Amino acid sequence: MTEAQIKLKRTESVLLELIPEALSQLDDARLHELSVVDVRCSRGRSDAKVYLDPSYFSEQEQRVLLKQIKKARPIIEDYCMKDQGWFRSPKLAFEFDEHFKKTQMIEELFKKISKDTDKEDV
Repeated sequence: MTEAQIKLKRTESVLLELIPEALSQLDDARLHELSVVDVRCSRGRSDAKVYLDPSYFSEQEQRVLLKQIKKARPIIEDYCMKDQGWFRSPKLAFEFDEHFKKTQMIEELFKKISKDTDKEDV
């Protein structure tokens, strides 16, 4: 692992800790409920994608929360920058992580396939 990759991973792990803290400081109680699943920074650490856990929210609630968090983005970036003493913070982009949903669907397909093969064997 190169030094640049180490710095990138360190920045991602720091943001993974700081963003929930920043969310808890906001006035909007709906944003306090959000769980940060993962953070992925660009190579230059100027941009970061923040993945949120969608499991407790409907599609409509997700859209509303994304609008709210988009408005709060500068405050969250400022919180991270001041806490770490950075000159600038990565520009954060928030989205709900659909990886869990896709994994669950794949597992269900495998279960269905195994049941179908068991029926054929009998």
